[in-house]
Amino acid sequence: MPWGLAFAAGAMIFVVSDEMIPESHRKGFEREATFGLIIGFIVMMLLDNLFA
Repeated sequence: MPWGLAFAAGAMIFVVSDEMIPESHRKGFEREATFGLIIGFIVMMLLDNLFA
């Protein structure tokens, strides 16, 4: 169950950043902006788990 929820959350973050945030789609860097957001979220979660 946790793996399924983690996958669903990641898919939702990808869809939201890919479709709903127009600022991340400027100048033809849609995929790079999306993956940058996902990597940033992963780093944030890792740091939260390390220092909390």
